[in-house]
Amino acid sequence: MKYTGLPSVMWIAYKNIFRDHLISDLKFSHDKASSITKRAASEYRIIIEKLPEFEKEDHFVTNIVNCAMLVAFLKCMDRRPTVEELTVFYENAMKSSFMTRTFCKMGGRSKFTDKDIAGQKATAALRAGDRNPYSWNMDYIPYEDNSGYEARFYTCGICALMKEYGFYDLVPAMCHLDYTMSELGGASVFVREYTLASGGPYCDCGYKKKCR
Repeated sequence: MKYTGLPSVMWIAYKNIFRDHLISDLKFSHDKASSITKRAASEYRIIIEKLPEFEKEDHFVTNIVNCAMLVAFLKCMDRRPTVEELTVFYENAMKSSFMTRTFCKMGGRSKFTDKDIAGQKATAALRAGDRNPYSWNMDYIPYEDNSGYEARFYTCGICALMKEYGFYDLVPAMCHLDYTMSELGGASVFVREYTLASGGPYCDCGYKKKCR
């Protein structure tokens, strides 16, 4: 994957936010957090350039870029955070970003629209994970009572990338962000029973319509 474009924009947008939350949430000193961030920049570029290009229709490229950024920071920390620590760090860092909040609000405004449903069906039909181990395969499952839908995932690019770099046990810290992003979007309540990272048969991402 080329570093130019989305990966470089994401790094510029999030690097200082991640640095600040290394201090506030993981209790690294300011100097240590700055050192980690500086070293993570090089690691991030290496990780990105090892990844295959994503198909034009594959909208999960942002997910894998976010994961690559987190892996880069983890590789440069001199102590490994617990799942609980990393969950707090990642959630706070991501929701502190204007880019994340804007993306979630835009998604919330279009949630459950014809365009959203068509996009879910197209993603399910694409099955990009069959050709790219760092992408996702999913089914679109509408709820019978018209209360929303479930996106059910059978392959997960985040699981693949985190496992490759020895951080598979920390995947639940990223899974938790689904709840946060749904909340920031304001249109849905996120529900889940299983995740692949916890040994489940699939990841069920359920979106229930919020009562207005």
